[in-house]
Amino acid sequence: MDTGTHIVMGLALAGIATLDPVVAENSATATSVMIGTIVGSQIPDVDTILKLRSNAVYIRNHRGITHSIPAVLLWPLAIIAVIYPFFPEANLFHLWMWTFIAVFLHVFVDIFNAYGTQALRPFSSKWVALGVINTFDPYIFGIHIIGLIIWAFGANPGYIFIAIYAILFFYYVLRFREKRKVYKEVKRMIPDATEIIIAPTMKNNKWRIAVMNRHQFFVGRALNSDVEIIDQFDRVPVPKIPILDAAKKDKNLSAFLSFSPVYRWEIDEYDDYYEVRFIDLRYRSNDYYPFVAVVQLDTDLKILTSYTGWIFSEEKLRKKLDILPS
Repeated sequence: MDTGTHIVMGLALAGIATLDPVVAENSATATSVMIGTIVGSQIPDVDTILKLRSNAVYIRNHRGITHSIPAVLLWPLAIIAVIYPFFPEANLFHLWMWTFIAVFLHVFVDIFNAYGTQALRPFSSKWVALGVINTFDPYIFGIHIIGLIIWAFGANPGYIFIAIYAILFFYYVLRFREKRKVYKEVKRMIPDATEIIIAPTMKNNKWRIAVMNRHQFFVGRALNSDVEIIDQFDRVPVPKIPILDAAKKDKNLSAFLSFSPVYRWEIDEYDDYYEVRFIDLRYRSNDYYPFVAVVQLDTDLKILTSYTGWIFSEEKLRKKLDILPS
């Protein structure tokens, strides 16, 4: 989920914690638990700082080790080590318990996004992505804001957010049912599909679709369960040729390939350099595929420049690469 949603979820959890008699009866415990749930709801995303190094490092590591099983166990201890000295009268076990729930909840809700997490590390490096909730879901964020406003007017936050989370449980069930309807329709249209990726959008009834069979890629969208195929591409295996072998050594392309399961590739030749482009087919937006990896090599196949990330126009991509085609 996005940062804002994680913050309001941390506050909601602090509200639910007020139903804990140990928290309710001890002001030091209550204050430290509120801090712990807010920080715990954010701390797994500390790896966002990797963007300062490069997009390649960020793509390879975001929601990786910081969302793993060892991290979920260790983050609460690290947070408590900082908080507890300021609140020595707090109940240590209950501070740990609510902080742990906050960290666990962060990783758990991220699993439902299309991006997913490596939550099963170290047992598996597989990305767990259920793809039923958009990274920012206005309904989930909005109902939390409503709950916080009601709390501000003096209502009991514990009962408010228990009721809200009961509503959200049924909302998640509904989202799974809607995705299943889309899946069945795609399977009816492309019965020989070997992989179907369905991703939510900010609009509740719209979905992005990427499908592959043995010979083709299909890109589509769904409104409710009405599926429309927009683009089709022949599925051309990436050949082992010197240009591509050299390009794959680039850190940006390597990061892209470690993350993207459905992509097509292109090679363009100019007077004094080559350009290799890999295009993720999952994120079509306004007739454009914004998630790409591009590598430019000279005629001796030495890498000149490269980029991976989100680009919404060719002009901006050229600025990132800082080399214009002749």
